[in-house]
Amino acid sequence: MKRDWTDLIYLLQGTPRQKAAYSILAEILPKLSAFDPVLTGTIPLNIDVPDSDLDIVCYTPDLEKFKRVLTENFGHFQNFILTQSIIDELPTVIVRFERNNFAFEIFGQSRPVIRQKAFRHMIVEARLLQYGGEKIRQQIRQLKQTGLKTEPAFAIAFNLTGDPYQTLLELSDLPAEELYQTIFNKT
Repeated sequence: MKRDWTDLIYLLQGTPRQKAAYSILAEILPKLSAFDPVLTGTIPLNIDVPDSDLDIVCYTPDLEKFKRVLTENFGHFQNFILTQSIIDELPTVIVRFERNNFAFEIFGQSRPVIRQKAFRHMIVEARLLQYGGEKIRQQIRQLKQTGLKTEPAFAIAFNLTGDPYQTLLELSDLPAEELYQTIFNKT
């Protein structure tokens, strides 16, 4: 099943936490509409743990405008922090804050959202979860509860070798049949 990750309506069919996320995102995302915001991470995939945040990735060729919008709209929220750095060779702005019992991380850079690592990781993780089913979903959640980050948890669950972040990026570009063969026909 191919999902449109830009339409958050899928959250309304999900867990109580996903439904609560939908409600707060209905307040947050319209303020980011000029930046093609997409929710990524564990909550959309239903592999979140209690301290999982809402990760939003954005496309912004104008970081100054992005910082202004973030500060004007979210600067008054609890624990608001704005940082700017270079990530993957691109100037990047990251904002963190808390709202309605959710921690937020908003990430913006001049790379289109569908090419950003967080989005690509989520897409391949969703595909892998389709193959692995509920048993794998539970295993990943358990691994995350021990303190592992998402990508290393997937690497363990699917017996992936190498750097889990890079391996998942490489897998994200594979067609469905090749991905399946790569995961399940290891020698």
